[in-house]
Amino acid sequence: MSAVPQPQAPTGAGIAIRKVSKTFDEEGDHPFLALKEVTVDIAAGEFISVVGASGCGKSTLMLMVAGLLKRSHGDILVGGASVTRPITDVGIAFQDHLLLEFRTAFDNVMLHSDIRGLPRKQVEARAKELFEQLRLTHAMHKYPRQLSGGMRQRVSLIRTLVHDPSVLLMDEPFGALDALTRLQVRMDLETLWLRRRPTVLFITHSVEEAVGLSDRVLVMSPSPGEVVEELRVELPRPRPIVLGDAPEFSAYVDRIHRHFERMGVLHGLDAPERVAP
Repeated sequence: MSAVPQPQAPTGAGIAIRKVSKTFDEEGDHPFLALKEVTVDIAAGEFISVVGASGCGKSTLMLMVAGLLKRSHGDILVGGASVTRPITDVGIAFQDHLLLEFRTAFDNVMLHSDIRGLPRKQVEARAKELFEQLRLTHAMHKYPRQLSGGMRQRVSLIRTLVHDPSVLLMDEPFGALDALTRLQVRMDLETLWLRRRPTVLFITHSVEEAVGLSDRVLVMSPSPGEVVEELRVELPRPRPIVLGDAPEFSAYVDRIHRHFERMGVLHGLDAPERVAP
């Protein structure tokens, strides 16, 4: 990969989340409040991570921003326009790479051009550029079964970025990777993000990953999910691949972990036993 770029002017769209709540089974016998009045402003080109316990509504929030899930209350604006249907200028990545086994890596990436009718030559050129930047040129014409887990996830990342979306929505995209591969793909993501600066909403269970990647980290409470802190990460970019020994990095991680201890998400060895009623 070429030298890591310095931060560029953002190309992403701003996101405004205004008192957004989500209740599942609203009309049923057992309504479930998943998110409670979440309000967040995300600037154009900002990298935001959301951390919280399982079931706190992180993925629900992301799907509502994408327009793939209807909100119960409040409003979400992307680029100043209220989200009332699935938005198209977006790249979405999930934990599963979702590559089609009968298509090569390159053909998987070109699905955007095939399905959405984008200019094929332009998308091809961008795809080849991304394969080169991620050191995957040799894998372009291989099938997913011939690639390692990390390579498949990088191909998925290329597919997410190939049409230069203004917004990236990423739900635990590195969750299935081993620790060393996660470090490398995390650095790859930051490198590619710095080149174009789309707006990123990144969902993760990893506090260390969130701090390592983000401009801000949103800490969510257990269900119903609320934002209990917005932590601005003042670490220079590009960030080193290993951050664990930096005292500034550890301070951010410890601060978030203390939130989870106060909320009962994390329990120390000296925590009192809960007595069943």
